[in-house]
Amino acid sequence: MSRQARRDTKPEIELRRRLHRLGYRYRVNYPLPGMPRRRADLTFTAKRVVVFVDGCFWHGCPDHGTSPRNNGAWWAEKLRKNVERDRDTDARLSASGWAVVRIWEHEDSDAATLRVVGALTGATDSGDCT
Repeated sequence: MSRQARRDTKPEIELRRRLHRLGYRYRVNYPLPGMPRRRADLTFTAKRVVVFVDGCFWHGCPDHGTSPRNNGAWWAEKLRKNVERDRDTDARLSASGWAVVRIWEHEDSDAATLRVVGALTGATDSGDCT
């Protein structure tokens, strides 16, 4: 598992390229205010928008998430805590006035880009993708 990319995944890079092409500038792997050891994949500090590109396995995708057979109880608890931490992060950021956009790694790049642009312009709902 140590070989798994924590940042610069293919879906994240594709989203960054599309947003950059549209003229948006952002910070990558930016520490979240008041939350040590938590970082956002993309942060638009002036607009107070954070974007997370979540992997299906690590963040419990309802469509594509899987459970390992070996050491199943330990993995179930680990993945449950990841999801719990994600919800806590969302709640704390929202309470601080930040818009949170969560994108699944399998999500269509065009749709993901439109959701982020919508959050940046205030044109659409930027809630969780479930």
